[in-house]
Amino acid sequence: MQAYVYKSLKKADTYLYLAARDDFARLPEPLRTQLGGLQFVLELVLTPDRKLAREDVSVVRENLSARGFHLQFPPTVVDPMTEDWGTDG
Repeated sequence: MQAYVYKSLKKADTYLYLAARDDFARLPEPLRTQLGGLQFVLELVLTPDRKLAREDVSVVRENLSARGFHLQFPPTVVDPMTEDWGTDG
């Protein structure tokens, strides 16, 4: 499955995967507004055994097949002071 990846110029670390290049008509209007301008960054083939850095390839493939797009949000930042460090102290 072919995928075309765009980065949002308005939302940092937010990426849009499309099943067809420049097929922005598939996006709901409120989502297009939130993402702002989009810049093409990558074309890739998504095979079931492909590894992606931040996404599950099966979820991306499923969303591309069903909706024609997949949205990758920025990673959540965890405050290290709120984590359980596994100590009893």
